[in-house]
Amino acid sequence: MSTGELACTYASLLLHDDGIAITSEKIATLVKAAGVSVESYWPSLFAKLAEKRSIDDLILNAGSGGAAAPVAVSAPAGSAGGAVAAAAPAVEEKKEEVQEESDDGDLGFSLFD
Repeated sequence: MSTGELACTYASLLLHDDGIAITSEKIATLVKAAGVSVESYWPSLFAKLAEKRSIDDLILNAGSGGAAAPVAVSAPAGSAGGAVAAAAPAVEEKKEEVQEESDDGDLGFSLFD
């Protein structure tokens, strides 16, 4: 991630957190006030993203792996509800195997054999 991209991300999050409309001018002002130089296209890209998508949705679905999660969440609960539930992958619980270490430290070989 470039410095400009990161600076615009933080500026967008700051504006969103304060409830201020996210525009390219406001992002550029915040980035300039922070003393970071960015390419001129970054603020406008982030402003367009904020127009198209909700910042809350972007934050909540950061690790979801794409557009499949918002579609499954926003699907109507009518007769297709079972199809959505069947299409969603089952979450498997991973069992952590605990291996007990022996107290004597015997690894099956000896340095003096």
